[in-house]
Amino acid sequence: MKTYLKIMFNSEGSSPSEVKNQLLNMGFRATKGNYDFVYEWSKESVDVDELIWFADKVHAALKNTGVYFTIETI
Repeated sequence: MKTYLKIMFNSEGSSPSEVKNQLLNMGFRATKGNYDFVYEWSKESVDVDELIWFADKVHAALKNTGVYFTIETI
């Protein structure tokens, strides 16, 4: 499974490079196209509770950065 992340930056928030570093430290990798980052799960199936836990981790990592984000897991 993969979790895709799309970021919308705010000029009053953290710089894109700071946000990128936060996400890379979480295991995301930068990508091109419709999404900005992707996280590849080590297992084929992830349950909803794990996805919510992971979304909470992303939320905590990006707190006070001024960015908006969306998550999609496929």
